[in-house]
Amino acid sequence: MNKSNKLTEGALLTAVYIVILLFFVFVPLVGPIGIFLLPIPFVLYTERYGAKSGFLMLIGALILSVIFATIIALPITLFIGIGGIVIGAAMKRGLRPYEIWAQGTLGFIIGILLLFAFAQVVLNINIYEQFDAAQKDSLEMMQSMANQFGIVGNDLQTVLEQTKEQLNMMKDLIPAMIAIMAIFLALITQWLSYKVINRLRRGTYHFPPFHQFNLPTVILWFYLLALIVSLLVEQSSSLGIITFNMITLGSVLLTIQGISFIFFFAYIKKFSKVAPVIVVILTVILPFIMMFIMRFIGILDLGLSMKKRMAESNKK
Repeated sequence: MNKSNKLTEGALLTAVYIVILLFFVFVPLVGPIGIFLLPIPFVLYTERYGAKSGFLMLIGALILSVIFATIIALPITLFIGIGGIVIGAAMKRGLRPYEIWAQGTLGFIIGILLLFAFAQVVLNINIYEQFDAAQKDSLEMMQSMANQFGIVGNDLQTVLEQTKEQLNMMKDLIPAMIAIMAIFLALITQWLSYKVINRLRRGTYHFPPFHQFNLPTVILWFYLLALIVSLLVEQSSSLGIITFNMITLGSVLLTIQGISFIFFFAYIKKFSKVAPVIVVILTVILPFIMMFIMRFIGILDLGLSMKKRMAESNKK
């Protein structure tokens, strides 16, 4: 009976995945939402039956995705399936929420890299070459529009050079952008999976309060090391690009740490919950100013154990 239920549930969740995939591939408006829904069937099945069963479900999903949604869906299913299975397996092992998040992030990074590898080997699509082509088209379009408005000479060349530098910077940041995308994809997938499992199976999964969030201190030291190295090497060199990506990724993580401290401060001081929410909104609206402030707070929090100090002081 248990084996029968296992097969039935696997078939049902695979069917659910294929339906979501079809909407994701053929209905453009569903894309932004669908990317967060697609991993959930893999999370649900793996959380219940383990990683081995999850990969068997993935094999079935890969076959059906090619049949119903063309070969383009194959790398999508591989990328999504690996991330979902890693999260589900971590949940089954009883890991803490933030440990599950970390492992899920790694799973999605692996999935994205396999997606790029598939595009390169099977479809002969190189992400960097595509980026260069898009950059060339953008610059040509800008130049054409500028000429129509009568903008020529040194001013135009200056703008084009600045735009080219910014686009090259974005290309160098592709590894960091992959990691950041995986971080947020894992977080939202895990949160939605918690909601679904709690609803369907009366589970008790939940994230601890955000004010308890703490990065490993090693993140801070890697960030500071990258800052120091960046002062000693050329940005265009391989080491310079690596440190640039480390700084960008570290900046995002430390910003999250800083926002977490704001929530902690509001919790300790018994301020209204609206106050830290306003800080989050301001960070989104004014990222260049607020991210710098939140990152600085995050550095102080990790480096000086500010949460721990405030908690001990509050007990006295």
